Amino acid sequence: MTGDYQELVDEISALLDAPATLENRDFGLVAFGAHDSDDDSAMDPVRTRSILTRRSTPAVRAWFEGFGITRATGPVRIPAAPEAGVFRDRLCLPVRHRGVVLGYVWLLDTDPGPAQERLSAAMEVAARIGALLADEARAGADLSREFGAVLTAGPGRQHDTAVAALAEALGRDADGLHTVVCVTPWAEDTPAVRGVASAAALATVAAPGTAGVLSLAALVRLRSPDRLDPALSAADRLRANAGPAATGGIAAPRRGLGELTLSWREATAAARAARAEPRFGPVARWSAIGPYRLLTALPHSATAARDPAVATLLAPPHRDLVRTAEVFLDRAGQASRTAAALGIHRQTLYYRLSRIQQITGLDLNDGEDRLLLHMALKGARL
Repeated sequence: MTGDYQELVDEISALLDAPATLENRDFGLVAFGAHDSDDDSAMDPVRTRSILTRRSTPAVRAWFEGFGITRATGPVRIPAAPEAGVFRDRLCLPVRHRGVVLGYVWLLDTDPGPAQERLSAAMEVAARIGALLADEARAGADLSREFGAVLTAGPGRQHDTAVAALAEALGRDADGLHTVVCVTPWAEDTPAVRGVASAAALATVAAPGTAGVLSLAALVRLRSPDRLDPALSAADRLRANAGPAATGGIAAPRRGLGELTLSWREATAAARAARAEPRFGPVARWSAIGPYRLLTALPHSATAARDPAVATLLAPPHRDLVRTAEVFLDRAGQASRTAAALGIHRQTLYYRLSRIQQITGLDLNDGEDRLLLHMALKGARL
């Protein structure tokens, strides 16, 4: 489905002779056309941020909505505002379906601008985009039962039956390339999310390894395994509904539905890693979480239980020592890099390392002791 959006955006770009960008109604990026102009003002801060982060800021959204784009049924011209990061006039084509705005196509405006017949043709393409967005929103809601059944089914015949039911409901899309997104925590009374671009199905289930915490799962179509933008956009949109504390995870892309249970475990693990390690960002990819691939596979009770050698170190009074140990081990035991990262003198570092050894009884010159301490510290984050 992502390829369909890209083709329609490219069609509008060709009609109006300008690079086009498609965003959903929450200003999340869905697709954008290539920019090959030598005019640097075409890539002003607002367009650059939208493409790089897949979303516009609330301030930018409010500014554009102030021109009535949520109510418009035809093209809206918006003047440049350098103070807002908009260096060029914009042309907005509202994307509607049955009277409901589902997104916006953005282009740079020119004087005198495209001819009316070309604008009319572009609006017809925007209507086709609206129909696709509406179909995806409806499909994602309608398939929640089938998708949820796959993720919660027991092994064997029950699982095979659930996969067959979901495959039948998805039709030819069932054999396509997908990934699974997890957003957690997800409150039971959170309203259903509509219009998540590229989401084939949504379901609320208890995620593995999270002690019964509810999470939202999304099955997201992909165009290619190395382009996860649709999944990232879906995760951002879902997190916006779940609240600021929610994190997201994205599984490795796979074709077909046979390994959805594995994908769900990966997505959940990545979301837990994102919560444990802020450096992963609010949405983490399974491929990027390193040792957390193994740690999140352990039973919840195992990761929650602190190893006896490390339990005393993890007490609140030793917070600086815990930080020192983790930074030291993250940097392969290199003292100079560790001291620089912590902003302390090397002698201070050596003193702290000796205290860590005294408290834990572990030898930081021993590889297995270092591995135990490193994994225990990472596990404590979960």
